[in-house]
Amino acid sequence: MEFRRITNLPPYVFTIIDGLKVEARRAGVDVVDLGFGNPDLPSPAIAVEKLSEAAHNSRNHRYSSSRGIPKLREAVADLYLRRFGVTLDPDKEIISTIGAKEGFSHLMWVLLQPGDAALVPSPSYPIHIWGPHLAGADVREIPIGTDIDFFENLMEAYEYSWPKPRVIVLSFPHNPTTACVDVDFFQRVVDFAREKNVVVVHDNAYAELGFDGYEPPSILQAEGAKECAVELYSMTKSFSMAGWRVAFMVGNPEIVAALTKLKSYLDYGTFQPIQIAATVTLNEDPDHPREVLPIYQARRDALCEGLNRIGWEMTPPQATMFAWAPIPEPYRELGSIEFASMLVREAQVAVSPGVGFGPGGDGHVRFALIENEQRIQQAVRGMRKALTKLG
Repeated sequence: MEFRRITNLPPYVFTIIDGLKVEARRAGVDVVDLGFGNPDLPSPAIAVEKLSEAAHNSRNHRYSSSRGIPKLREAVADLYLRRFGVTLDPDKEIISTIGAKEGFSHLMWVLLQPGDAALVPSPSYPIHIWGPHLAGADVREIPIGTDIDFFENLMEAYEYSWPKPRVIVLSFPHNPTTACVDVDFFQRVVDFAREKNVVVVHDNAYAELGFDGYEPPSILQAEGAKECAVELYSMTKSFSMAGWRVAFMVGNPEIVAALTKLKSYLDYGTFQPIQIAATVTLNEDPDHPREVLPIYQARRDALCEGLNRIGWEMTPPQATMFAWAPIPEPYRELGSIEFASMLVREAQVAVSPGVGFGPGGDGHVRFALIENEQRIQQAVRGMRKALTKLG
């Protein structure tokens, strides 16, 4: 039997490492899991309390609205004004999505079809590459990294592409490379997109996780951005609400209306008590991301200082909840899958192979900052013993 839309999807390589981790734990081995980017911090207490309260009201058990309840959209507008100085119309420029992955995937259905093309950074979070593919479009992968002029690569790829791409996919701070940009970068992208009549989709998943004083910008801060751009903002990392599946797409009103139309056929929105809890959290605990930030920064420091101490040289990331580490030269020939497998077997540490984020990531592995500092230090000790070639 042929399953046409998934026939060309490659195996999800992260499952290889996950399988080794599960096997080791069943054998009684204590594996420190720095692989899957699944936040371990508890959700805000007010979110849990309001969820429970709203769930006990049977009126909230009925179908909700696929675009999100009005008060939730108003709370998002307040967030954008407070955080980015961007004014949004809750009725026309905001839609709630069932997590950013759902919103992004269905947005690709709205914007792309067979014969179209999208420009996507490589390496990238897998759905950014495969979302356009699932819509039937071609993907032009643009090299990205902390030491690469991504904008120049973007313009060159557009000029040499045929058909001309209809969509540019961005995500800064970037997963997995942790590359960061400023508002001037977004202004150049917006100016380019307006000139070429291209839609820009920016996944701002790590909007609140900037370190050492860096505050990640919104693409909507660029002049004219609403003419060509939309942005996804998620409560997953900044509010530690991964399993709640609460995110938003904001920006260009025509694109918001198009996604609203599609979603009206596909779903009735997130469970209404979750929307109510998210609304109250945004309104009454707006500083929660500031409480989360120093925890992730301390974990970053513990990991990066530890790796540099054992001879695995890397620069601390400026943002995100990840560290993107080049495979040490003595082990580079292994490739990222075999190197990550070795770390599970010999160091009792699980990381994500870089190739899982596209071919451009194969010389790296990604660490997720999802364990406390003591566990991270344990991981460093395990790697010091296992990576004997580091000296």
